[in-house]
Amino acid sequence: MSHLGAVSLLVRDYDEAIAFYVGKLGFDLSEDTDMGGGKRWVRVTPKGGQTSLLLARAATPEQLARIGDQAGGRVWLFLYTDDLMRDHAAWLEAGVVFRETPRHEAYGKVVVFEDLYGNAWDLIEPATGV
Repeated sequence: MSHLGAVSLLVRDYDEAIAFYVGKLGFDLSEDTDMGGGKRWVRVTPKGGQTSLLLARAATPEQLARIGDQAGGRVWLFLYTDDLMRDHAAWLEAGVVFRETPRHEAYGKVVVFEDLYGNAWDLIEPATGV
């Protein structure tokens, strides 16, 4: 058996990214290990989730240029929830930017939101449950 353990996400600063994912979205801070030389191994995980985001601080001009545009403007990450309207309301109150209002699709309820750098995410409440 195998599973996807983590997805790397380029960030400008570890602490501002932790503040967004943990403070606004309610993810768990799964790991924050000092690797020396200003580098850290930082993982945040959606509550009850198995796959983490590895927050990777950009270290080169090329990496800095990709922050917020890792998918060329497309929705890149898909976060499942058991209650889209609950999360939408809480995240609106926390200042999360939504590109639209929640809508119904054949696969469930969905709304596009942005992370702190402008990467587009789908928040999805599947029609069949999480």
